[in-house]
Amino acid sequence: MHTLNIGILAHVDAGKTSLTERLLFDGGAIDRLGSVDAGDTRTDDGEIERQRGITIRSAVAAFTVGDVQVNLIDTPGHSDFIAEVERALEVLDGAVLLLSAVEGVQAQTRVLMRTLRRLRLPTLVFVNKIDRSGAREEELLADIRRRLTPYVVPLTGVRDIGTARARVVPRPLDDTASGTLAEVDTGVLAAVVDGPAPTEDELRAALTDRTADGSLHPVFFGSAMGGQGVAELVEGLVRLIPRPVYPGAGEPRGTVFAVRPGPGGERTAYLRLYEGEVTRRQRLTFLRREADGRTAQVSGRALGLEVVGRPGAVPLTPGNIAAIRGVGGIRVGDRLGEVTDRAPQFAAPTLETTVRARHPEQAAALRSALLALADQDPLTHARPAESGSTALLLYGEVQKEVLSATLAQDFGIEAEFEPSRVRFLERPAGTGEAYEEIQRHGDNRFWATVGLRVEPGPHGSGGVFTYETELGALPRAFHQAIEDTVHATLLTGPRGRPVTDYRVTLVRSGFAAPISTAADFRGLTPLVLRRALERAGTRVYEPYHSFEVELPLDALAPVTARLAAHGAEFKETTGGRAAWLVTGELPARHVRDMELRLPGLTRGEGVWWSRASGDRVAR
Repeated sequence: MHTLNIGILAHVDAGKTSLTERLLFDGGAIDRLGSVDAGDTRTDDGEIERQRGITIRSAVAAFTVGDVQVNLIDTPGHSDFIAEVERALEVLDGAVLLLSAVEGVQAQTRVLMRTLRRLRLPTLVFVNKIDRSGAREEELLADIRRRLTPYVVPLTGVRDIGTARARVVPRPLDDTASGTLAEVDTGVLAAVVDGPAPTEDELRAALTDRTADGSLHPVFFGSAMGGQGVAELVEGLVRLIPRPVYPGAGEPRGTVFAVRPGPGGERTAYLRLYEGEVTRRQRLTFLRREADGRTAQVSGRALGLEVVGRPGAVPLTPGNIAAIRGVGGIRVGDRLGEVTDRAPQFAAPTLETTVRARHPEQAAALRSALLALADQDPLTHARPAESGSTALLLYGEVQKEVLSATLAQDFGIEAEFEPSRVRFLERPAGTGEAYEEIQRHGDNRFWATVGLRVEPGPHGSGGVFTYETELGALPRAFHQAIEDTVHATLLTGPRGRPVTDYRVTLVRSGFAAPISTAADFRGLTPLVLRRALERAGTRVYEPYHSFEVELPLDALAPVTARLAAHGAEFKETTGGRAAWLVTGELPARHVRDMELRLPGLTRGEGVWWSRASGDRVAR
């Protein structure tokens, strides 16, 4: 039995979960079709997912086709949960990118395709909802070639598209397909140019090879609800997605791509294995890369091990996914066997909010719950704030609504969220150093010597503390007091924003036994650190969003004028027969205004999408 791990990706509401249900039903994994509207689908098993009808967390389910087990990873479609999607991409053998035959290519679809092509992940395109009024075929294929990628070859077509009678029919590899293949396959190009013309078998072999290396994408039409075209898609998955080749026996090597909390704080980690074997009760050591470049370890026994799609099967073998319980402190992104830089990189959240418990006696429980939830998404940082509240980073307002419902339903905590605000940051502009010695004579405010150097760290490194003093020169408690105080102090920089991407080095230290205490170092460190940071200087950075906006032809001028007034930097403006597509970068603090004003500027016809894309020095 071979295993393929396939991701189902799409813009929200394109029908991902419905397609997953259909694949599981047709594959015999479930005995009836669930419905998103009814809230009884297999993969959207959370109460909030069922209530809202959206996928929030990646879920795994399996079915078999002949000697192939297909693990389906159903991912969120809403951009607020893009971190969940990008984590799943790392463990896939292939993907199905879903489009609606009615709505067509949407903004999130474009982002996903760019990422899939960058990773060269074998990807099939499935055009859903062919039986819906307004569904299109040739016009949609033209949009796909223009707005997604020109390197697509349709393998099925549709008869009576846009009606309840819509049926999928095979589509031959015609001259258009041959021309597309010639653009990505040198053998086909040589045959087209020099002759004789490539045979259909040669074209199909080239299509298989170029799909496998991620340079070409077969297109299938169908309906997840009605079942049309799904069998052809499954046949394409098994035939066109290459079966991974794994090395021989060795030490286990894998990646944790999802973590789910359980009762009593127990965690279930979903591990994709690449090499070796994992058995129940085996002791495992997971590695993770910290901000300062060091590698941390988390160890424990796999007290529970359930291989997806193979109930009762042990051990976990390469290519398969298992739910593992018993390793305390395990987090998303942890590696078994080695640490790699293979994971996709994506921007941190650009919004922040403050969360308070509606009932003060629940303040401590709220903080614990938010820290546990943040562990599921390492970019959603939670930290203590003033008056018992908790500061939280977010991608968007939908994520805030989901967190509020999760706290109420899973933890019994009623939480109040302050309005979201854009998160500005400070970074050191240069290097600064300061120190304070113990005054052996006269009044001593602090019985401590502390010298600190502040300098910029690599972008994205967060905060790093290190030392040049001799190891053991200070008692461990004093050293820890300095380090903890450095990070706590830099939560607010000289310009009132959190400081990030810094490297603070302890360059001088001393104490007077038995008088000195950890409190002396906690008191003196902020004074020395602020003086060093003042000498280094800081710059304020504001987050930016990449945006795409689709406009009716007569709305280009007012919309671009508004964007320009907000400081947008335009990248590309392309026009078609019915609409303009404008792309660029915009300060995050103006995104909400554009979302609110766009309907009025475009008579309700404009379509807006944006996502965090890093930050720049604030103007």
